[in-house]
Amino acid sequence: MHSKQEQIEAFSELVDIVWRLRRECPWDRKQTFDSLRTLTIEEVYELANAITKRDDKDTCKELGDVLLHILFYARMGEEQQTFDFGDVCDKLKEKLIFRHPHIFSGVEVHDAEDVSRLWEQVKLKEKGGNKSVLAGVPEALPALIKAQRIQDKAAHAGFDWEEAHQVWDKVNEEMAEVKTEIDNNNNDKIEAEFGDLLFAVINAARLYGVNPENALERTNRKFIQRFNYLEQQAHEHGQDLKNMTLEQMEQYWQEAKKNLSI
Repeated sequence: MHSKQEQIEAFSELVDIVWRLRRECPWDRKQTFDSLRTLTIEEVYELANAITKRDDKDTCKELGDVLLHILFYARMGEEQQTFDFGDVCDKLKEKLIFRHPHIFSGVEVHDAEDVSRLWEQVKLKEKGGNKSVLAGVPEALPALIKAQRIQDKAAHAGFDWEEAHQVWDKVNEEMAEVKTEIDNNNNDKIEAEFGDLLFAVINAARLYGVNPENALERTNRKFIQRFNYLEQQAHEHGQDLKNMTLEQMEQYWQEAKKNLSI
């Protein structure tokens, strides 16, 4: 592991390398904010995947890739004389100090929940900040993550169930409404009611301390692993999935559940 001074030196050397690449490399020199934007999104997803896999080596690598993009944006801002990396750091320092009065201004808190509530209150007061509780939820977020953020913010404002178990009445209510619209064969209302059901289930996950994005990704990976096993076993036994009965596939599926762990 590196000492603090060694880390500072490593970062300084990295900045020098990135600045040189921007000057001398034809590909790096032609990049713009727009050309890098989608690549940045890809890098963040790759970082998230490495974290999900608990792969420390890959997480370290992907953090480097994300940092490279941050440095590139800062350098391009400097070239355009709109902002530089110092400005990025200053803005972040100001925000962190302002949003942590329990660290820098003597405000008393007792636990992480107190900090979370304080965070939302401070952000509403922040100069140039959001004027409503839900205004800070980015529009571009994927729907599942957006739902979780919306519910978190509403809960911090006091709009929440008194007891976690109360949410199941809402889940059951929404499920019944989905079934009703399916019986009515109303496609538009079916979609709307499925949305309400998913929103309620995500809310239930929040109330029981489960991150729904992580939970769904865990199930995705589990399904892929088991389905790959099913496909492999069918191939080894000279079978084609398209010609197999559901009962035959279920046999391999149960074997996968027994033999594989994730």
